[in-house]
Amino acid sequence: MCGIVGYIGHREALPIVLEGLRNLEYRGYDSAGIAICDGARIRIRKRAGKVAQLAADIEGEEFPGTLGIGHTRWATHGEPTDINAHPHTDASGRIVLIHNGIIENYAVLKTRLERKGYSFRSETDTEVLAVFIGMLYERLGDFELAVRTALQEVEGTFGLAILSKDDPDCLIAARRGSPIVLGIGDSEYIVASDASAIVAHTRRVVYLRDDELAILRRDGYVTKTIGDEFIAPEIHELDFELEQIQRGNFPHFMLKEIFEQPVTFRDSIRGRLLVEQGNAKLGGLTTVADKLRVARRIILTGCGTSWHSALVGEYVIEQLARIPVEVEYASELRYRNPVIYPDDIVIGISQSGETIDTLAALREARLKGATILGIVNVVGSTIARETDAGVYLHAGPEIGVASTKAFTSQLAVLALLGLYLGRQRDLSASEGQHLAKELNTIPEHITTILDSAPTIEYIAHQYAHCTNALYLGRGVNYPVALEGALKLKEISYVHAEGYPAAEMKHGPIALIDENMPVVFIATCDDIYDKVISNIQEVRARRGRIIAIATEGDQRVAELADHVIFVPPTHSLLTPILTTIPLQLLAYYIAVARGCDVDKPRNLAKSVTVE
Repeated sequence: MCGIVGYIGHREALPIVLEGLRNLEYRGYDSAGIAICDGARIRIRKRAGKVAQLAADIEGEEFPGTLGIGHTRWATHGEPTDINAHPHTDASGRIVLIHNGIIENYAVLKTRLERKGYSFRSETDTEVLAVFIGMLYERLGDFELAVRTALQEVEGTFGLAILSKDDPDCLIAARRGSPIVLGIGDSEYIVASDASAIVAHTRRVVYLRDDELAILRRDGYVTKTIGDEFIAPEIHELDFELEQIQRGNFPHFMLKEIFEQPVTFRDSIRGRLLVEQGNAKLGGLTTVADKLRVARRIILTGCGTSWHSALVGEYVIEQLARIPVEVEYASELRYRNPVIYPDDIVIGISQSGETIDTLAALREARLKGATILGIVNVVGSTIARETDAGVYLHAGPEIGVASTKAFTSQLAVLALLGLYLGRQRDLSASEGQHLAKELNTIPEHITTILDSAPTIEYIAHQYAHCTNALYLGRGVNYPVALEGALKLKEISYVHAEGYPAAEMKHGPIALIDENMPVVFIATCDDIYDKVISNIQEVRARRGRIIAIATEGDQRVAELADHVIFVPPTHSLLTPILTTIPLQLLAYYIAVARGCDVDKPRNLAKSVTVE
C-alpha cells in the first residue's frame, strides 16, 4: 500500500526514483509524485494517475539533483487528485515529505495550526504533518530536531521520507507501523517502503523498527529512536534477485506467479519434509517446541487470502494433531477483547509480514500472555521480527496484487505444521509417511494442472460476460470456494460468493437460474456423495455448473457443463490442487474482460493502514 522511494548519493536522483516507483507499482496506487533537490531549490511534480503518466509529463525537462524522493499514493484522506498526491510541503516550501500510513490526530493538529494562521491546500493528513514539522523548524532551527519533535506528538502510523532545502546533504526516514527499509550503497543510500525498489542497486539493507528514524548523508548514516537514542544498525542481505520481480515472457505477473507454483511449493517444503520418517522439521520453531507440544489451543489469524489459508489450516491441524484450532479475522480479533490463555499459540499469517491488522492482533495476543508465531513470506518483515518464532514461506517476491503462489506456500507450511504437531501426538508413523509422500508429489500434480490452462481459458471465455458467480465446496475445500470467489472479485470485478455447499439451500439457491455459473469443488473424498447431491440441486434449477473434480470421475462429468480435473491426492492436501484451476479461471476471465490484472482497482498488495 503506497510506495516510498528516496535517494541521496553521487548519481542523478530522478532516474533512480522513477525506477524505484515502477518497481513498487504492484503495491497499488492512484497517484504519483517526485521531488528533486539540486542544492538550491526543490522541484516537485505530482499528478493523479500512473507512474508512466508522471514520467511522460516531465520528459524533456531538467530535474538535476542527487537528492530526491518519490511516492505512489493509495488514497485515504482525500480523493486521488493532483493536489492530494504526494509529496507535500510545509508552508514555506522548504520542507518536503512523502508518507505512508494515517495520522490519526491530524484533525487536532490541523486545528492547532489553523489557529496559528496556517492554511492548507489539500485534504490530506500528510500535508498537516508537513506543515507541523515546518512550524517546529521555524521555532527550533534544527531540521532533525523538528522532525523528531513532531513525530513524538503524532498518533497513528507512518513511513516517511523527508528532505529540506536548507540541508541538501540530508535525507531523513522514519517509521511507525508502516515499513521502511534502507539500502546501503557506496556513498549512496536508498530509502524505500519495499526492498523491490532497492535490489537493483544494493543487496545490503537495514530495516527500521517502529519509532526509529535514519539520518542519511552522503558520507554516512545514523539510526536512532525518535527520542534521540542511537541504535547500532543491523545490516541484512536481500535473499532475492532482480529477475524475480520482472515479468519475463509472461503478459502479467499474476500468470507468471501461477506458473511458478511447482517451484515455489517445492521451495516451501524443501529441507523440511522428512518423507521416510513421516515427519516435518521446522527449524524456525525450535525455540518454542516445548510450548507447541503442550499447547492448549491454536489460534490462526490473518486477513483476506491468508485468512482462507488459516481456515484450511484449521481442518489440517485438528485432524492430524487433534488440537483445537480457532480461526479469527485479525481485524476483529484485535478489537473484541478475545479470551486468550498463556498456553495458547497464536499464529499470524501474512504474505508481506506487514499487514497492520495481523500485526496488531499478534501484539494483543502477546499482551494476554500467549506465544505468538508468524508464517510470512518476506524476510526481515515486522511480523517476522516481533514474533517469538515462525516459518518463512520461501515463495519469493509476489508482485501480483491477487495472491497466488503465497497462498499455496501458506498451505504447504500449514500442512508441514499439522504433520509436525501430529507426530508429537497421536498420528502414527505410517499415517505420517503416507501424508508426507503425497505432499512430496504435489509439485508434479500442480504441473499437470497447469498443462490444462488452455482448457480453463476456453471455459473462462464462456463466462466472462457474467456478472455473478457462486463457488461451493465442503469440508477442507470450503475455504477454497471462498478463495476462488475472492480471486474472481479482486481482478475481474465480477460479484462472486463462496459458501459451504450444504448452505446453498439456506438462501443462495434463490439466485440460481440459467444465467448463474456455479463452481463446485467436487473431489473424491468422504463427503463426495453430499457434493453430488448439491450439484444435482443446481442442475435441477438450470444453473451452469463448472466442477473441479478428481481425474477419471465420470459421474461429475455427466452432471456438469464443464469439468476441470485435478490429480488424486490425500484429502487434506486437495485444497492445494483445487485452488490452481480457480486462480487460472479468475485470471482468464479478468483478461477477457479487459481488466488490469496486476493492478486491480482500489486494492493494495500490502495493507499497512486500518
